[in-house]
Amino acid sequence: QVQVVESGGGLVQPGGSLRLSCAASGSISRIIAMAWYRQAPGKERESVALITMGGTTNYADSVNGRFTVSRADNTMYLQMNSLKPEDTAVYYCNAHVPGNTYWGQGTQVTVSS
Repeated sequence: QVQVVESGGGLVQPGGSLRLSCAASGSISRIIAMAWYRQAPGKERESVALITMGGTTNYADSVNGRFTVSRADNTMYLQMNSLKPEDTAVYYCNAHVPGNTYWGQGTQVTVSS
């Protein structure tokens, strides 16, 4: 089993920055990739960014060039710059192991003036 816990959300003005963290614990040696998703009110959950344990990254078109995903030891980060109101959502992280995916509870990000 793997547990993941997100932190770092909050209220930020348009154009501002935030850094989210996702700390993994448990059987972390089995993790093959970690990812960020988000869900805005009334919308489906969508993929934001992914990083493999080998360091390969992938981004949604809507955040490419503004968001950066990274990983250090058992923690994944999402550096979010040039935030827009449409980035407002609950942000979730997950950890992929062979045959399963573990999700966190989410952290709220609100971009508003």
